[in-house]
Amino acid sequence: MADRLKVVVLDDDPTGSQTVHGCPLLLRWDGQALRRGLEHPSPLLFVLANTRALDPAAAAQRVREICRALKPALEAALAAGAIDHWLIVSRGDSTLRGHFPLECEVISEELGPFDATLLAPAFLPGGRTTVDGVHWLHGEPVHTTPFARDRLFGYSTSFLPDWVAEKSGGRIPAAAVQPITLAELEGDGERLCRRLAGLEGHAWGVVDAERPQHLLALGVAVRELTAPSAAERWGRPRRFLFQSAASLLNGLVPLPPQPLDSAGLVGLRRRDAAEVQRPGLVLVGSHVPLADAQLEALLADPRCVGVEIAVERLARVLEGPLPDRLLVSLEQAWLQQLRDGLAAGLTPVLFSSRGELLCRNAAERRRFGLALAALMARLAATLAPELGYLISKGGITTHTLLADGLGLAAVELQGQLLPGLSLVLAGDLPLLTFPGNLGDASTLREAWAWMEGFLAPS
Repeated sequence: MADRLKVVVLDDDPTGSQTVHGCPLLLRWDGQALRRGLEHPSPLLFVLANTRALDPAAAAQRVREICRALKPALEAALAAGAIDHWLIVSRGDSTLRGHFPLECEVISEELGPFDATLLAPAFLPGGRTTVDGVHWLHGEPVHTTPFARDRLFGYSTSFLPDWVAEKSGGRIPAAAVQPITLAELEGDGERLCRRLAGLEGHAWGVVDAERPQHLLALGVAVRELTAPSAAERWGRPRRFLFQSAASLLNGLVPLPPQPLDSAGLVGLRRRDAAEVQRPGLVLVGSHVPLADAQLEALLADPRCVGVEIAVERLARVLEGPLPDRLLVSLEQAWLQQLRDGLAAGLTPVLFSSRGELLCRNAAERRRFGLALAALMARLAATLAPELGYLISKGGITTHTLLADGLGLAAVELQGQLLPGLSLVLAGDLPLLTFPGNLGDASTLREAWAWMEGFLAPS
């Protein structure tokens, strides 16, 4: 009988499940929620930590809290025979934004020690590859893209050993970061196992990946080395921690084909009592240049109507003398605009005005970002009973909508409508989670057209 492996993914926003299906995504991590997640038949369990929205201290505190709840839940699952062994993945952004190495270091303190931490940021459906230690986005070194100029998580290099050194403030020297090369991943499996088994003392490694086969080879070796039976051939089971984008998960736990194709996912759209399809709503909170282009393309369709939240006006209200009273008035006005769009038979698109608000410091920027996401979540949640589907673009926007706006403890991942675009069921309401950094200028409009039934299966 095969070992029952459970891969627990601490996801720093709700989009890291964008290559898999059929697994639970937890928005809470109390003991009961974790036990239910570990008992789920899927080999994958996601815990949506949303740490990218937090400052470093709060992110570390949240990861520590999750790990301290997770440890006894894992021990109980092992003792009960529900699982035979487990792996932990810190899922981060494929364009290298996030709290690294902070989150890995906290996980190691709470759930370690680990023989090695392996960095695998490749997200193959999105054109993110790693070759000779250099991370690329559609053939462009990722440090030359707008993502590297993020005001909170910027960086200056695409060579991952140097990136690790930069992000760690030099505590982890580039020379200490070991490469797992394409040649090793394409070569003899026994030799790859020996290579990985030689990593110890909490080594750091960077995994190249250009094709799914590279991560499948890594997964085969990791499963062999970490299984309880590894003691027979390798002296003892090895312990690895992973910092990765979504594609690594397909290598660690190959899944059966997705049960529902794109047409099947679209068919989950809710209907009213007369079996008439209910309307949709699109939220766009992400403000990276790609999101701007996608929003412009969507709003160019006459079947959509935009409702803009002016961020500068919102900031003035939030900083003013009567923020609660004035905000209620603004919310009612935006809600009425959304209802007017629905009444006209159009798809409302709720979006924040483009460009990034100039803030005095990072803490102010994060506070405003969370306040904006909470506002959008409240508006969407008010309309949710009338809707057939939601599309939410941006990780913080989506997490806030699920956890706070809709008040959910967990959602079930159905699969991908388009590469990298996951559809989850929030109760019986389909919600398409759309990362800020994915696709091209037409992808948001294409996803909306699918959900509206304007595109048919090819």
